[in-house]
Amino acid sequence: MIRVGLISDTHGYLADSVFEHFKDCDEIWHAGDFGNIELADKLAAFKPLRGVYGNIDGKELRQTFPENLRFTIEGMDIWITHIGGYPDKYSPAVKKDIYLNPPQLFICGHSHILKVIFDKKINCLHLNPGAAGIQGWHKVQTLMRFAIDDGKVKDLEVIELKKNV
Repeated sequence: MIRVGLISDTHGYLADSVFEHFKDCDEIWHAGDFGNIELADKLAAFKPLRGVYGNIDGKELRQTFPENLRFTIEGMDIWITHIGGYPDKYSPAVKKDIYLNPPQLFICGHSHILKVIFDKKINCLHLNPGAAGIQGWHKVQTLMRFAIDDGKVKDLEVIELKKNV
């Protein structure tokens, strides 16, 4: 079993409470728009970090993280990208591949909209943790925490950090 802290769209801002929420996680996964390499370094110094770059991320982050990250862990095929859309409205960049070779877990960010949707057409769980940063139109900063065990997502939690005013 692996415990994962999932975060996205920090845009250079990282609340101190993230470290408390992710203290029992084995890894942190970031679905893009870190904002700066220092934020990525802080997360990586705390826990093993997997991530993808987002549309606002500059050269240094793009050299450190891929656009798409696909891997298998605890018997689950996972795909993380920043701009991925969601079931029935996948982005053109992933649409063909997601239908030809669907993962079991598809994670993206970008929209700042927290989503948990099971795509019955391709038997895939879609997660978007919303936005943990303070820039953007979202009203509440959010992230997720869950476990993967024997090819299944378990104990999925949505965490609200604070409301943006």
